[in-house]
Amino acid sequence: MIDACDTYVMTTLLLARHGLTDLTGPVLAGRTPGVHLSEAGRAQAAALAGRVASVRLDAIVSSPLERCRETAQAVAEGRGADVSIDERFIECGYGTWTGRPLKELAEEPLWQVVQAHPSAATFPEGEPLAVMQHRAVAAVREWNQRLGSKGVYLVCSHGDVIKAIVADALGLHLDQFQRITADPAALTVIRYAPLRPFLLRLNDMGDLRLPEDSEEKDGGENITGSDAAVGGGPGTT
Repeated sequence: MIDACDTYVMTTLLLARHGLTDLTGPVLAGRTPGVHLSEAGRAQAAALAGRVASVRLDAIVSSPLERCRETAQAVAEGRGADVSIDERFIECGYGTWTGRPLKELAEEPLWQVVQAHPSAATFPEGEPLAVMQHRAVAAVREWNQRLGSKGVYLVCSHGDVIKAIVADALGLHLDQFQRITADPAALTVIRYAPLRPFLLRLNDMGDLRLPEDSEEKDGGENITGSDAAVGGGPGTT
C-alpha cells in the first residue's frame, strides 16, 4: 500500500548530518576550518552511503565545511555523482563561541537564551539563530523549485541547521527547535507537498526505502483538495 500523502507528486529532501570529528561533542567546532571526519566519522559516512544506496538522488548538496563535504562525497562516490556546495547550509556563525568547550559555554548567560528562547539569540560577533534558519529554509525552497516536483536530493549539513529546517517543516516556532535531535550521520527525510511538508523520518540510523511517488492512487482522481491522510493513512506496507 502507498500512504495517502503519496497520491501527490512531491519533492523529497534527505537531510544528513556530517559524521563524527575529533571535536564533535566536547567543543563547539562551528566554522573552524580544517575540521575533518575522524576514523569513526569516515566509517559513519561509508555506512550512510550504504543506507541510501537504493534511493535515487537527483542532487547531492553540502555545506562548504570539510566534515560535510567528506560525508557527502562518500555518498556521491558510489554513484559517480558530483557534490554541489551551497554556502547557505553552512554551520551557524557562532562568532567568539567558536572553538570553545561546551562545558565552558554552558556557564555563559547566553546559553540559557539559546536553550529556552533561541529565536532571540545572537552569538557574539556571530549570527542570530533566526537568520541561520531563514537562509537554510530559503535554500531548501530554492532546491525544491530547481529539482521539481519529483526531485529527490540529499543535503549534508550541521545539527542546528537541520533542526531549524525540521522545525520549519513541522510549523514549529524556532523556540521549539531544541526539542529536535540530529545525531552525527543520522538521516531526516521531509517531503514537500503542495500544501504542507511531511516529516517521513527523523534522526534515523537505519536503511532508507522511500515509497514511490504516484500522481494517482488506484487509478482514481483526488477530489479532496488535501494532501494529508484522514485517520493517519494506511502506511507503506
